[in-house]
Amino acid sequence: MSEKPSKPVSASAIEKHVYKVFPNDMNAHDTVFGGMIMAKCDRLALVVAERHSAHVCVTAAVDSIHFRAPAKGNDTLLFSLSLNRSWGSSMEIGARVEAENSYTGETRHILSAFFTFVALDANDKPVDVPAVIPEGGAQKRRFENAEIRREGRLKTRAQLAKVADNKGA
Repeated sequence: MSEKPSKPVSASAIEKHVYKVFPNDMNAHDTVFGGMIMAKCDRLALVVAERHSAHVCVTAAVDSIHFRAPAKGNDTLLFSLSLNRSWGSSMEIGARVEAENSYTGETRHILSAFFTFVALDANDKPVDVPAVIPEGGAQKRRFENAEIRREGRLKTRAQLAKVADNKGA
């Protein structure tokens, strides 16, 4: 029996993808529109998922989006995303966004989020993906924490299904 293929986190990670903030990125509060940041994270997470799986992938869930601080005009956004863990056909990708003052070099952590993607075959059916090989302490911590978040998602899904079943009875 052959062992499931595996890939290191570094094979698909994106480090410090640069996006310069312009006036059309601002909201009515004169800070960067959070939905734009979320959309960019989703697109970049897709790249990570497809690099890792070598398949078409779709977003299955987004959770734990935390806006930690606002980004402002003239900031440069730095997006870092990496695969935390995979299970069967699904993968968790962590995103971290920093805002950099291009003039001083000062950076602020502005967003953290977790995206779950599913890999699909040519018939749009879920397909197994390679296992993840965490490299180093921080990646090992994210690997373990991803399992805790997954257990929470599955528990919540089961609880909601139970409530829905009880309302239909």
